[in-house]
Amino acid sequence: MAELTELEDPRIREVNEKHGDDHGVNLSKLRALAKRLKTQQELACRLWETDDTAARLLALLICRPKAFERDQLDVMVREARTPKVHDWLVNYVVKKNPHAEELRLVWFADPDPVVASAGWALTAERVTKKPEGLDLAGLLDVIEAEMKDAPDRLQWAMNNCLAQIGIEHAEHRARALDIGERLQVLKDYPTSPGCTSPFAPIWITEMVRRQHD
Repeated sequence: MAELTELEDPRIREVNEKHGDDHGVNLSKLRALAKRLKTQQELACRLWETDDTAARLLALLICRPKAFERDQLDVMVREARTPKVHDWLVNYVVKKNPHAEELRLVWFADPDPVVASAGWALTAERVTKKPEGLDLAGLLDVIEAEMKDAPDRLQWAMNNCLAQIGIEHAEHRARALDIGERLQVLKDYPTSPGCTSPFAPIWITEMVRRQHD
């Protein structure tokens, strides 16, 4: 914790706090610290319990994703207050855990929109890597009905799922593009030069073009 305190940079904190992340540690330096510590599950659990954002991010880098029980991860996703901790928990830990599919189903229907966004993130992963058994048309029905008015983090996850359906599944592409055009979600999202807009019609069209190239 003392070492993390030394890495704190007020300028980085100022930028991060605009995105809801209350830490000021350069992530490259955090990854270097994690590389030095290597995998330490017990230390990771103790760091998580501090409720400190930088410590929790470090915990997610040095933990063993498959070592967590289902109920542990359910508690952790509800405790993950900040966007970066939530994002890393889902992408670096839950996706590699044997309980991921069970948690996807539970979280997908959760009344808490942040928890539900984790379910949608895991669903987007399945759309891309293991779509067998998913009702893609049904997912598009939900997105069409609910994405426009969804809270930010849930909306972002639903939009990602919409884009992945359009990119990966040609038979649903026209409908995914149509939904994106009509809902206009993230159409005006600021995008850096060289990056692809998260607006689904632009995102789908660009990724399909790259696949064809």
